[in-house]
Amino acid sequence: MTIEHASELEGLRRAGSLVAAILAGMRAAAVPGVRTRELDALGADWLRAAGARSAPQLTYDFPGATCISVGRIFAHGIPDDTVLREGDLVNIDVSAELDGYFADTGASFVVGAASPPQQRLLAATLEARDAAIAQLRAGERINGIGRTIESVAARRGLRVIRNLGSHGVGRALHEAPGQIPGHYDPRDGRRLHEGMVITVEPFLASHATLAEEADDGWSLYCRRGFAAQFEHTVVVTSGEPVVVT
Repeated sequence: MTIEHASELEGLRRAGSLVAAILAGMRAAAVPGVRTRELDALGADWLRAAGARSAPQLTYDFPGATCISVGRIFAHGIPDDTVLREGDLVNIDVSAELDGYFADTGASFVVGAASPPQQRLLAATLEARDAAIAQLRAGERINGIGRTIESVAARRGLRVIRNLGSHGVGRALHEAPGQIPGHYDPRDGRRLHEGMVITVEPFLASHATLAEEADDGWSLYCRRGFAAQFEHTVVVTSGEPVVVT
């Protein structure tokens, strides 16, 4: 999507504010003893009350209103009877359609107290997201996102999951300019333009460089170690980018 009118930005902001609020509410409710299915039910109720629809359900018939991933599963986890425990690494991804606009956000966190390795992974992934957003400018090459993410990962002694990345969003959950790698691809000559709506979502890992698909056909996991993700929906401008989530 390309934002051309103030009304479009306002619509996108409403969708972004909603998914951000739902993510925050689900994260606050993610305490030891809660089942991921119960967390998802909260998110589904809040979406319904706002007149919004779950984007993964709408787009892909995903078996949950939100994606909730635990442990080595770090993306596209199906909400089920998994009980959260102290020390679990969790990722919640909330994306929704509201009045024709799609917004997407996500965050990884630890239930209770994080271990030092978990803290390092989370801090680095958050740093990578925020640094990648800060350098966005209309006219710059899209591969600057992957260059920035990869630079932060290398500096922090971590790896980038290479078969996942950011993407276009706005009028659909996934749209032009398509997938945006989280690593630097010098062959990618695409450029950012004024009003372009994208997600920025690095996936950093302690050991893995590829996401593996589980037998359920949805969940993505690391064969070794753990991975984390943080995500915002962002509008590119000639100046500071506009974060809507």
